[in-house]
Amino acid sequence: MSAEAASPRSTVLEARDLVVRYGRRMPLTAVDEVSFDIHEGETVALVGESGSGKSSVARAVAGIEKLAQGTAEFVGSPVTPLRLRRRRAELTGIQMVFQDPSTSLNPRRRIGGQIADGASAARARGLEGSDPREWLERVGLDPAAVTRFPHEFSGGQKQRIAIARALAARPRLLVADEPISALDASTQTSVAALMRDLVSEAGAGMLFISHDLAVVRRIADRTLVMYGGRVLEAGGTARVWADPQHPYTRSLLGAIPEPDGLGRIPLAPSAEERASWSTHPPVID
Repeated sequence: MSAEAASPRSTVLEARDLVVRYGRRMPLTAVDEVSFDIHEGETVALVGESGSGKSSVARAVAGIEKLAQGTAEFVGSPVTPLRLRRRRAELTGIQMVFQDPSTSLNPRRRIGGQIADGASAARARGLEGSDPREWLERVGLDPAAVTRFPHEFSGGQKQRIAIARALAARPRLLVADEPISALDASTQTSVAALMRDLVSEAGAGMLFISHDLAVVRRIADRTLVMYGGRVLEAGGTARVWADPQHPYTRSLLGAIPEPDGLGRIPLAPSAEERASWSTHPPVID
């Protein structure tokens, strides 16, 4: 193996003991001491059922949610919470794609101008900005659509536009919170793979959150399994799928429908089984 192939990849994100709480009088802990790294060229997936804390982790590392405890460092610098004032240029290297593109696209602006905002963020960091038409084409949309407004597109098309805008910023870290849920089933895997390939080519990293475990299995290098605000299992995706160690991971993967000719539906876990998930020691590779 060459020295170049063996050289370690730089760390893009270092998250240590993240704690996120909501409310003041009786605060709810949504994220409980979660730690992980993302390296350049790597896709790390967060999976788990609704309410497990995945989106809170994503918002915390992007600086949208304030941390109660812990630290998040982006390329060696602390991630500071978003303010009304313009964000430091270097932190525009973190871009986020939300589940609902309608909340992030300005309905009064043409999409070409909104994608150009991403290119401007790249130029502010000394990188080359790209033509919005190029990014539309790369996410499978007509480049001539740059003059149209968001309401002229379907939900899935708007999500592609949001992805194009984020990628136009040439991020070092792409945080994708359920980015393919608005897409039709036939294109979900291809768009997710496109996101992975583009960030990998740029030497960036991606935190990818999805309920679609089949897509996660195909695109993620490592997978973190969350339940009740904690990471219960983490490891290489191939290992987690082939040999899940934590009972919650086994239950989660066992719920993926697979044709067996019998039409069986996995049984819902009992209260006792759920209680055991939190007491079983985490499995972290």
